[in-house]
Order: sequence, then C-alpha cells, then structure tokens
Amino acid sequence: MLYCRAVRSTILAILFLLTLAACSPTGPAASPPGAPSRGDGPVAIATTTQLGSILTDITACAGTTSATLMGAGDDPHEFSVSSRDVANLTKTKLVVANGLGLESGLEVALDGAQGDGATIFEVAPLLEPLTYADIEAKAAEQHAGHDHAHDDHADEGHDDGHNHGEFDPHVHMDVKRMAKAASLIGAELAKVIGDDKYATCGTEVETKLNQTDAEVRDILSAVPTERRVLVTDHEAYNYFAAAYDFEVAGVVIPGGSTDAEPSSQELADLVAVVREDKVSAIFSNNTVNPRLVEAVAAEAGTDLKVVQLFEGSVGPAGSGAETYSDMMLTNARLIADALK
Repeated sequence: MLYCRAVRSTILAILFLLTLAACSPTGPAASPPGAPSRGDGPVAIATTTQLGSILTDITACAGTTSATLMGAGDDPHEFSVSSRDVANLTKTKLVVANGLGLESGLEVALDGAQGDGATIFEVAPLLEPLTYADIEAKAAEQHAGHDHAHDDHADEGHDDGHNHGEFDPHVHMDVKRMAKAASLIGAELAKVIGDDKYATCGTEVETKLNQTDAEVRDILSAVPTERRVLVTDHEAYNYFAAAYDFEVAGVVIPGGSTDAEPSSQELADLVAVVREDKVSAIFSNNTVNPRLVEAVAAEAGTDLKVVQLFEGSVGPAGSGAETYSDMMLTNARLIADALK
C-alpha cells in the first residue's frame, strides 16, 4: 500500500511539473520550421536559388548548414519576403545576395535587415559586371551591316522606361564568374565566422564550377558559328553570350527585368529580326509567363521553336536542373540541341 501511494505521489508530482512548464511564460518557444536560430540554425542565407546552391555546397563541405530565401520557380525580380523572414536574416552570420538590382523586390527588406544588424554580402558587384552601355555598344557592332527595322530604335536602349541600373545583374549566366563567386563567398564566411575551413571549401567549389564551365563549353562547341544567335524573353543572357561566344539578336521584354511590358513597336521589331535572321529558336525563362514569347513565335510565322531554359532559378526536383551546376549544363544542352 505504501509503495502504491509513493508511486502515485511521484506521478502526480511529475504531472504538476509538466503543467507548470507548459504554462510558464519563460519557457522556450518552438521555432517555426526552417527558421534560423543563433545556436544551431543556418550559418548563412542566400537570396537566389543559384547563390543558394553554391552556398549549400560550401557550408556542407564545412560541416554546417545554410538556407535560401527563394525557391525553384521564383522570379528574383519580383520575389518578396515576410517580416518573419526579415527577422531571420538578422539571426544568421551572413546574407549572400546578388545585388545590382536583381532582387528588386527584396531591396527594402535587405536594407531593413542590414539596419537591424544583418551582414549583407553582395556578390555581383565583385564579378566585373557588364555595363548596359558596353552591352549596347557590342550589340551595335554585331548588328553593323544588318538592315533591320529595329536598328532605328537601337539608340533608345535603357532610356525608354526599362532602365534598371547601370550594370547588368545576371552574372549567374556565366559559370566562370559564379566559380569566382564561390571563392569570394567562402572567404567572406571565413572572415565573419572566424574559421578558415570556409575559405578552403569555397576554393573547392570554385574548382568544381570551373570544371562545369569547361563542360558547358564542350557541349556548346556543337553549335556552328553562324547559328550562335539568341532571341530570349528578357535581357538576361548578355553574360552567357559574352562568355560562350553568342550574339543576342533580340529580347521580348526590353531591359534587365521581367516586370516591363514591351511596346507594339518593340514586338514588331523583334518579329522582323526573327524573320530576317532566320532564327530557329526563341528561349523563354522558367520563372516568367511564356505568353509574350509564344505570341512572337506565332506572329513570326516561321518554324520557330520555343525552348524553356532555367535562368531565373534552378529547376524543381526531377527537372535535371536542381543545382546551379546542373542548371547550366541543362541550359547548354537545350541551347545546343535547338541551334545546331
């Protein structure tokens, strides 16, 4: 009997203590899934999926974790975050951003997080970014001798309401530049965390991406010189063209963003380019509605293939483009198959 009373008393005491813990206002609050914490959360957070893929490789090599704000299919130009996401940015060691206006929907949030103590590391300004003035000069040189209707509008450039800054932010379309980005991110992590293993891992990822760059070049070598012409949904392939020896003959949405609307004259000029240059394919982006691209293809009235590439983000599971490296290899294969 005494034994039963002792057991019962012990059980009641345990239940009482559990009740107090559950009701106590000072008990630890459960963190939402994926939310970073100062103790065991991600050591760094990337904005875009391309940077997130590279950051993941670096932190995994170093034995830690990282997170990415955007997901597969999110458009960097339009993506925005919640106030909770902004708060999470201040709890991690480093926020890795592209910069140069790519994440236009995040600018206010990133500024706010920085004001609250977050360390923001913008990568694109450190990768010898191309200016739109240089890009337009190169395009004029390539188009010299062409008698297209759109040549009359060539000098409108980025002063026609589509201006998104001096520099083109789409550095992720050049694998060699992103290889350099891996090294820079690793070095910055080593500095803010105080552990040189991140710099070592950044260098390892850089080496792997340089190997990817060589594979991309090998795949694209199948495309004849005279067919290395790109028509794309928006102006995101200047780095790709410069790195891999292509010409961007036209874009559906002028300017460096996806949130502009082309004029009827701009669309008419692009159709003229497609017809006169006998363009065989027009490339769309996995994060943008393809309606305008399809409209241009239909208006051109030629056997024009519409090929979706992975530019705005990496691909979803099963796409074959789930990582940055796979994304660029897949793009190379799609472009080569469409143009060779």
